Amino acid sequence: MEWYPWLNAPYRQLLSWHQAGRGHHAILLHAIDGMGEASLAYAFGRWLLCRQPDGVKSCGTCHSCALMSAGTHPDWYVLTPEKGKLALGIDLVREVLEHVHQRSRQGGAKVVWIPQAEILTEAAANALLKTLEEPPEQTYFLLACREPGRLLATLRSRCLHHHLSAPAEPQGMQWLQGRGQYDNAVMSTALRLYGGAPLAAETLLQPARWQARQAVCQGVLQALPSGDWLSMLSTFNHEDADVRLYWVATLFLDALKLRHQAGAARVNQDQLELVRQLAAFGDDKLQQGARRGLQCRHQLLSITGVNRELLLTELLLDWEKIFSSGAQLHPHPFSV
Repeated sequence: MEWYPWLNAPYRQLLSWHQAGRGHHAILLHAIDGMGEASLAYAFGRWLLCRQPDGVKSCGTCHSCALMSAGTHPDWYVLTPEKGKLALGIDLVREVLEHVHQRSRQGGAKVVWIPQAEILTEAAANALLKTLEEPPEQTYFLLACREPGRLLATLRSRCLHHHLSAPAEPQGMQWLQGRGQYDNAVMSTALRLYGGAPLAAETLLQPARWQARQAVCQGVLQALPSGDWLSMLSTFNHEDADVRLYWVATLFLDALKLRHQAGAARVNQDQLELVRQLAAFGDDKLQQGARRGLQCRHQLLSITGVNRELLLTELLLDWEKIFSSGAQLHPHPFSV
């Protein structure tokens, strides 16, 4: 599994707690998407399972390490939903818990990795909770989540909560530069759009994905003078419509930042001219536009079976009304 430089510090911290006798049997990793927490959990789990660890590293040569490398270690359990299911049910959890209450098959530790703790059903979470309250000897649980608030409070209370912070922007840009030849403004934009998470930024920078974002920005740029927002329907009407609406919302918010002398905090570093043109519409229109876009995005994400095309059509017509007048589409003094 690939390793990432921003994981070095949290990895060493987890190990230092354990080596000092303050290690917890259940660790909850809280991270935004694109941070690579699966690599952190794997490395820490491998160290726990290693029979002759070398300081902060697993030895890489013992039978346990060989089994981890092959993906066949019998004491490394990964809890993910069954194919076609969105939730992690009680039957899978009970099956794993039965194993961890038995003797380790390799005579050492047992580690359970749950990559998406939020999708545990209530029954599954309660079953897991009972084991976390009285864990078997040498058994460790590693859980990851995006939104800790979606977990049972009692489950959270049985875990050591560790927030995995995004690296500083220069570090993220340095890593991205090693993955491809990108302009600084482009790398900064990709990172800022996704909270500084390098893996999410790299995904956005893939050619097809980046072209989709460029098409959205170009569509907004053309709609401003023409007033024809409805022509963007084909640009938005995709499976990732929620993401595209998020991109537009960040443009509106960047324009508000520019109007209030906070241009340095812009997310879209590569779209200064578009942000300047949007800023000419004033606070009220920008706030209305952002609010309406985010409302549509929420509906797309929360309403099962919603008519996406109809919802987007209504949004684009609303944007036409909001931005139909009041702009001063010429150079203006907004500073970056």
